Parts: sequence; structure tokens; C-alpha cells
Amino acid sequence: MKTSTLFKHNYEATTHVVINQGGTSSGKTYAIQQVLFCLAVETEKQIITVVGQDIPNLKSGVLRDAQAIHNESEVLKIMVKNYNKTDRIFEFSNGSIIEFKSYANAQDAKSGKRDYLFVNEANGIAWDVYTELALRTKKRIYIDYNPNNGFWVHDKLIGKPGVQLFISDHRHNPFIEEPLRKKIEALKAEDLELWKVYARGLTGKITGLVFNNWRICEAIPQDAKLIAAGLDFGFTNDQTGCLLVYKQNGELWVDELFYETHLTNTDISRKLQEQFISKATEIIADSAEPKSIEELKRMGWFITGAKKGADSIKNSIDILKRYHINVTRESVHLRKELERYKWRTDKDGKTINQPVDTCNHLIDPLRYVALNKLNTKGNSTLKTRLPKPSRPPLANGGVFEELIGGPLSQ
Repeated sequence: MKTSTLFKHNYEATTHVVINQGGTSSGKTYAIQQVLFCLAVETEKQIITVVGQDIPNLKSGVLRDAQAIHNESEVLKIMVKNYNKTDRIFEFSNGSIIEFKSYANAQDAKSGKRDYLFVNEANGIAWDVYTELALRTKKRIYIDYNPNNGFWVHDKLIGKPGVQLFISDHRHNPFIEEPLRKKIEALKAEDLELWKVYARGLTGKITGLVFNNWRICEAIPQDAKLIAAGLDFGFTNDQTGCLLVYKQNGELWVDELFYETHLTNTDISRKLQEQFISKATEIIADSAEPKSIEELKRMGWFITGAKKGADSIKNSIDILKRYHINVTRESVHLRKELERYKWRTDKDGKTINQPVDTCNHLIDPLRYVALNKLNTKGNSTLKTRLPKPSRPPLANGGVFEELIGGPLSQ
């Protein structure tokens, strides 16, 4: 099993609570799960609980990593007796288990006790839920998150006895490719606050979000009318993003279809078929990729390019902001983009009317549909602002920062 220095620090930790604050692609979640597999193998009958904000988040992130760790290790293939896909539990031959769960509220979190707890993306977990889980954890608690803003970890845990903090970023991860490193570092030219959070893993305060008119929904209404699919092309470092946009009662309803790197046009066609998308469904794609559009068209898809032009980004955002936007709970990556997509700032820190060109591989196809298919006069029924998506209250607190392995050169 190939490991990083972050694995070593978490594996050798001695405190009851181990906090991993990190930038994007630092490898913190992967390293912690490697530690959990080792703990499960080394001692019999260990109960290890991995907690996420909800099941879709677990499936798209931490659970997928766990499956990759298991599949890439011949030792773990021998030691893991069974993986229960329905209950999301790895069962080991020595009686240990690793379970993946989410909890609706603090009362729900009172069920069950464990030896080890891993709270993944902790800024999506309420403090009272964490408290109930922590009370029922015997040996050690691991926590990780991207530090978009201060929250209960900073206010209630960091700096307290029995708590250790590791701050990591992409430079601590030896397994990512150089183009991705350059992309992360390029955030500095776009937005210093985003660079601070995602390139250096330092606590930030991300403000000036573009969209606050969206909320999570459980499903698309049966009587919602499909407007079109949106498609943004990517490959090596940028994801190919695809979603469906519906309309009902003057509101938009959006469902993420796929969000992956290294998809060829043939792969995209296959993905659309796997999602049971009819070839009669109109797909609005990035017009900067005419060759890809033509290839998909020759495969039988009804696909056209987005009607870009002067100020098309601003115009499409203006159109979308005239609607209530309902995003399905399963649309994990779109939800994360909406929580991070923000306006650029000038050298004085003032917001300018142009979004940062990142966290947009699903927002862009949503914009394409707006440009081509939505009434530019907007929705007259939108009279009140939606509350922001439900998330735990934030609290500003001091941070004791410890770069793992010592400070790195800037």
C-alpha cells in the first residue's frame, strides 16, 4: 500500500482527537482511511465508523476512496471477509468492521458505540451530532475538512488538550500530477482567498458567492418538464460535467448525471445511455469544442453548442438568478460547486462582476442551458430570496496551525 507523509502522521498520532485541515488534493481523506484499514486489521473486533453529511456525499467521496484502497491491496483482499454494499460495511476476518453512515440529527447519532470515529468533511456535520458521536467513541476521533470558513472545530476543539492539528495541502501529496498542482497554484491569480484555502489549507472566509437562490430537494417532481441537458467537456485535470435541467411552477430543478475526468466522446455517449437519456433529448454543450459536438452528433445525439457572446457568462448568471433552483441531494458535485462559486475580487479585495474560473464544471453546463433555452426576461414569480442550503452554524475561532513535517517553502 503506497502511503504519504500524511498517513504516517495520522497513524502515529497519540491524541484522542486528530484534526486534518487541508487544501484540495492534499490526500487527507485517503490517508486517514488507509490508517483505518490498518487499525481494523491489526486488532480484532474493532468497530470503526466513518460519518458523512449524507449518503450521496459518502458514496461520491470517502466510500469510493475506501473501495479503491481495498481493491488495490492484495493483503486487504485477504483480510476483508465481505463488503456489504447495502449497509456499506467492510467486514474483516478478525471480526473488525468499518461502517459508513450519516445521521439526520443528534438523537439519531445516539445509536451505537465504536472504537474509532472518522468525521469526513466535518463542516457539513452539526456540532450536536458530532458531540453525540464523540461521546460514544472509545479510542480516537479523526476529523477532516477544507477550511472554507471557521466553524465548530476552530471554536471548540483546536488548541484544547488531547487535540492534535495537521494542516496539509497538495504539496504533501506525492501522487498527484504536475498539471493539477499548477492548476491549484493558479488560484492565486484568480482569488487570493480561494488560493489560501485550497492551495495552502489555511482557514479562510469565502464570501461573495454567486448563487444564493438554490436549495436541496429530494427528487425531481414527476410533472416537471425537461428543458435540456447541459454538457461541459473536460479530460485530464478538468471534469466532464453533465446535468439535466427541468422546469415546474416557474422554478428550475437540476439533477447531476456525471462528473468525471478522462472521458472520451465515446465514454460520454456510453454514460448518457447508462443514464437512460433519450437521443431526442436536446443537449447544450460547450461551443468551444465543435469537434466533440460533431462526434457526438454523428453518434446520434441531439446536441448543439451554447450561444456564447459578449458578456455571456454574466448574462447566463443573471438569467439563473431569476429562478429558484432546486438541486437534488444526489447532485453532490454540483452542490459543492455552488457552495464555492464566487465573484472575483480586485487588488483591493473589492468584488468585481466576473466569477472566478474554477468550481464550475457543472455550473457551466447549467449556464449553457440558460443561454439557449431559458426566457431571458426571467421568472416573475421569484419575489423572495431562498435561504442558503442547510449547513451548521459557523463560528470564528483562533487556530493553532502546524504544517506537517514543518513549514514548506513558498
